[in-house]
Amino acid sequence: MNAIATIVESPTRKKRRNGGRSARIAQRTIQVASPNVIKRMIPVYDLLNEEALLKLESHADWILQEIGIEFHGDAEALALFRNAGASVRGSRVRFDRGHARALCSTAPSNFQMYGRSPDSTITLGGAHVVLMPSYGSPFVSDLDKGRRYATIEDFRNFVKLTHASPYLSHSGGTVCEPVDLPVNKRHLDMVYAHLRHSTKPFMGSVTAPERAEDSIAMARLVFGAAFLDNHCVIQGNINVNSPLTYDETMTGALKTYARSGQSVVISPFILGGAMGPVTQPALLAQSHAEALAGIALSQLVRKGAPVVYGNFLTTMDLKTGAPTFGTPEANLASLAIGQLCRRLNLPLRTGGNLTASKVSDAQAMQESTASMMAGLLAGSNFIFHAAGWLEGGLTMGYEKFIMDLDQCGAMLRMVGGLDITKEALAADAYREAGPGGNYLGSAHTLRNFETANYRSELSDTSSFEQWTESGSKTHEQRANTRWKETLAACEDPPLDPSIDEALLDFIARKKSETQDQWH
Repeated sequence: MNAIATIVESPTRKKRRNGGRSARIAQRTIQVASPNVIKRMIPVYDLLNEEALLKLESHADWILQEIGIEFHGDAEALALFRNAGASVRGSRVRFDRGHARALCSTAPSNFQMYGRSPDSTITLGGAHVVLMPSYGSPFVSDLDKGRRYATIEDFRNFVKLTHASPYLSHSGGTVCEPVDLPVNKRHLDMVYAHLRHSTKPFMGSVTAPERAEDSIAMARLVFGAAFLDNHCVIQGNINVNSPLTYDETMTGALKTYARSGQSVVISPFILGGAMGPVTQPALLAQSHAEALAGIALSQLVRKGAPVVYGNFLTTMDLKTGAPTFGTPEANLASLAIGQLCRRLNLPLRTGGNLTASKVSDAQAMQESTASMMAGLLAGSNFIFHAAGWLEGGLTMGYEKFIMDLDQCGAMLRMVGGLDITKEALAADAYREAGPGGNYLGSAHTLRNFETANYRSELSDTSSFEQWTESGSKTHEQRANTRWKETLAACEDPPLDPSIDEALLDFIARKKSETQDQWH
């Protein structure tokens, strides 16, 4: 469904098979196919008028000028802002009105990310829509084993399930946290899993600048240094330490990716009433200000570095302090964020199938559908957490993953809009069947029945009697069967053995250099 880049063996390389692995890798070339991703064919929803948008932008400028953004522990970032004309006092950076936005102007309005096969290139921005799985859960759950800590086996499973899906065109990042591996080394196994078990674009580590460097170095082994220098193949998800703060870990990772010409997604993380005021207009302005500051830094590191305008802005239960998802306020915020992003002409990231539910029940799907729909209507180009999210992101659910995939397919079909063609108007069907006729057996129906409607592979449309005879399985139980069948059928995409060997050697060397750290 998508187009990407493939690693092929050049004639020169064939002649040098005996020249050592490094010589063979050096001769690698990249074939790039034309991108062919899902495009939005329905309009976005404009919630706010021009006056309201100007008020939000003005308030974001006020925050940037009067309150400022903290950049902790990063002297280089402070120097970059100072040299660019911002006011820097201690670790606080303030911008004159319009200054931060002007610094963001060199970021591209859209860009391509390449994977390692010709059908995996994605475009972020414009009318393109890219979905990726959930991110960062320390727990996983399924109907067989219940809720438990995630392992590297679970991580690999979700990478494989993502690769098998026609609806997720991005492999994700930390799809779940493999807590059975040392904190300082698990990023190596996660990046390897993305590169070995998938061909789709992916995210590397951001938990330390050196881990970001490792991630890029592994991508460089696969794609080659020359290709990576001029093409985006990996991303880092930069979470703002809201309210109004970036720490040295996030800015360090941001600079690492941007300096290499790779993409960053700038994602303010705001729970209304905790990381900002309880009212949505204030939160919108705050999120906009935080995003502008991070995008500006990426452009000061390297003009033209690919960046995505992100956000994670939701509500919370003010009685319990728990995050809430799919609420009317959060959904309205997504629509407004979309408009603010479009005025910057940048790719937009929103959340996807989000829920606070602990299990894959009616609450989970109700909240998820509302949240996902808001992101699509907001004009999102890049939807995080499109599959698997449970318990406010603490848990990655196997059944929820499959249920969400089915929902993703339906929503992507909706995004494709209606194509009013001669065939779709079906004049011949009317001539054949006429008034009171049977259209089910018409030639037009026979030509189009496989593609006319989205066909769920998970929902049950049989009669009650048939359903009962088949075991009365619930939607979640059918999803349980489905993920096991899908995983059992997964086969790793081909990877040149010399490249695989180079990756494994790199991992072994990096792991041997330091002691294991578990926190």
